Formats: sequence, structure tokens, C-alpha cells
Amino acid sequence: MATFTLGFGRGTMQFSIPDEQVLEVIEGKPYPAITDVRASVEAALRNPIGTPPLREIVKAGDKVALVVSDITRAWIHHEQFLPAILDELNAAGVPDDDILLVIGLGAHRKMTDEENIATYSQEVVSRVKIIQSQGQETENFIYVGTTSRGHETYLNKYVVDADKVILTGGIVYHLMAGFGGGRKSVLPGIARYETIQANHSLCLHDEVGKGINPACCSGKTEGNHMHEDMMEMAEMLNPDFIFNVVLTAEGKFARFVAGHWRTAWESGCQTVEEIFGVPIKEKADVVVASAGGFPKDINLYQGSKTIDNADMACKENGVVILVMELPDITEPPDFIGWFDYESLYERELALRKAFTVPGFIALKSGMCFKQKPYIIVTLPENKAFVEKTGMIYAESIEQAMAMAAEKLGRCDFKVTVMPHGANTVPLLTMK
Repeated sequence: MATFTLGFGRGTMQFSIPDEQVLEVIEGKPYPAITDVRASVEAALRNPIGTPPLREIVKAGDKVALVVSDITRAWIHHEQFLPAILDELNAAGVPDDDILLVIGLGAHRKMTDEENIATYSQEVVSRVKIIQSQGQETENFIYVGTTSRGHETYLNKYVVDADKVILTGGIVYHLMAGFGGGRKSVLPGIARYETIQANHSLCLHDEVGKGINPACCSGKTEGNHMHEDMMEMAEMLNPDFIFNVVLTAEGKFARFVAGHWRTAWESGCQTVEEIFGVPIKEKADVVVASAGGFPKDINLYQGSKTIDNADMACKENGVVILVMELPDITEPPDFIGWFDYESLYERELALRKAFTVPGFIALKSGMCFKQKPYIIVTLPENKAFVEKTGMIYAESIEQAMAMAAEKLGRCDFKVTVMPHGANTVPLLTMK
């Protein structure tokens, strides 16, 4: 028998199956964590990819816009690398007074002074002026061009007017844009709301009633219409330098990539694939997936990454078993509210009228639940809501496995186990 221990909130759950039933165990690859952050940041800035060192790009007299992500991306740990970037700019002759820290909120809410300190450090907040680029404040954006898909592009005027632009961020798999980081600092980061909406609408199918665009998914950039449109928008700005982070499976810094906004980012995407992209030879009859425990299974919105990744490892006529505690299942309201629509069609129509990322995830998850059985092992008090979403409630993994056998009509099914389903992306290799 093969025994597996899966994260469930702050605790664990165990289950066992015969060895011969195990098809795959999908885990991220070990990767050495950076031990000297300051030295590694400086090395990346001084030995960039595709550009001269940062000190040679900026010069005395330049007004520099330094774009950063907001508190929803606190895992990037700006506070650990921003001081080194500021010092490097100072060494090139650019004083703190000539540096503007621009928070790329996209359509997110503005941050408080306390959140700025927590996210970027007291040192950074004290050294440079900070502005927040919020997409609905239309007076702060200027027109820079129109993409080949006809999308008018409005970007933050303070960034466009700067002498030099530096983007910072983090690279992960992204279930819509293929990968995060890079050009996402431009769109949605510093773009006007209407520009963001136009771009994100590309994630929906061209034909009303067919839901999502299948080309907009994790790990895919070629043919991904959203990504391609974003790249055109970033090209209009043509940032002078980029600094992005890649994390290990444990959340430590794995790599810093710096240099050209496109080529350095693409190199970072390759590292993300190396760590979190797991080749599989075939899809399974049953996939048992845990998000990895708290906080990745604190609510269904966070758990959506696991839903998406598990689906990629499961056959079309298979069954997915999710193991997620979901203690805050009714959060956030702007995600949960989308399940009030009686049909996926109504949900899709509402999303086409006013696109939101939570709405897209709710639509995509709902389509997954409709295409194949999703059985979820969660807290008993979550039963009513998970059944409202279209999933099937189970008290234990053993009960879920029995349900899967009933759905498949046999007991000799093959099982793939994903202990850290929120982070690991199955990559089906061609035979």
C-alpha cells in the first residue's frame, strides 16, 4: 500500500491505496534558496540579461519611475530588495528625490500608509515619494497607442513621462496570462480601468455562451490572446529595466532576474517551469489534490489554483478529489457572489458586461465542476455552499474514493496525487 499525507488547513489527512493504482505523484522540484539576498540582488543588477548594468542605463538628472506590485503580492517581499535597487540608482547619480515609487494597483483598492510600510519597508517609504496608480482615476492616464486587436492603451502619466522606467514583480504560473510578472506590471499594473477590461475580456471565448478562451491558461503564452495583447501594451511603454523574483516551492527566493523587460522575464519563466512544471506521461482516472494546507486552502478563491491544476492532470471522463479545509469559505464576497447566478450562461453574460478576475475564476471553476465530478473533502459546515457551486461533499478521503469508484463504475482506476496542488502544474509530455 502507498500512504500519502496531505495538508488540510493547519493539520493533515492521510489515505492509502494499493501501489499498483498510483499513476503519478506530482511534486515541485527542489531548488536551492538564495542565502545572501543583498549580494544576489546586486549581482543581478550588475549582470543583467539583455541590457547593460543598471548603473549604465540611468544617469544623473534622470527622473526614474520604479513600478512595484501592491499588498496582494506581498509574497514578492519587496522590502528585501528595494533598498538595494535604490542604492544602485544612487550610485549611478540618481538621488532618492528623483525616484518615484509607483504602486501598480490595476483595479485594486488603494493601500494605507501602514500597508506601504509593511510591504516596502519603513526605509523605502522614508526615502522616496510614492504614488498609487489606481485604474479608475482616469485623469492620471494618457493614451500611448492602440493594439492590433483595437484596444486603446492608457497608462499612468507619471510613468510614461519619466526619463527611465524600472519594473519589479514576481513570476509565477498564472491561470489566465500563462505567467505572472514582467509585462503584468504594465497591464494591469499601471493601466487605466477600461484598458484592463478590454485586455482581460480576451480570456472569454469569442462566441457568447462558450465561456472561457481555452488558450488563456497556465503556462501558455504562444497563442494566448491576453498575453499577446499585454506584450503589445508593454512594448508601447518599452520599460528600460526589469527586476523580477522567482520563489522556491517553500516560498524562499530562488532566483532574481534583471535586465530587458522581455528577455529577462522569459528567462525567469523558464525557472518557474523548472521548479513548478511537472511533466506527466498521461492523465489519471482520479486526481487527489490538496492545496498544500493553510493558507492556500483558507477559502475557495485561494483554492482555485488547485482546482485548475488538478483538472490538467485528470482525464476528461475522470474524477477530481479536492482536500481543502476552507475555514473562510464565504470570503471574499466579490468571488463567492458569482455563484449566486443560476446558470453558467448567466454568470458568463454578467462577466462580459463587467469583467473581474474573481468572476473569471468563478466561471472557469464552474465549468470544471460541470465537465467532470469534483468531490471535495472539507469542513462539514461547508457542505451546503460547496454543493451550491456544483461540487460533491465528502466527509473523508476514503468516502470520496468510494464515490469516485461509483462514478467510474470500477475499482481498478489509476490515481495521481498532488500534495501541493496550488503550486504544481502538470505538463503532459507528447508521446
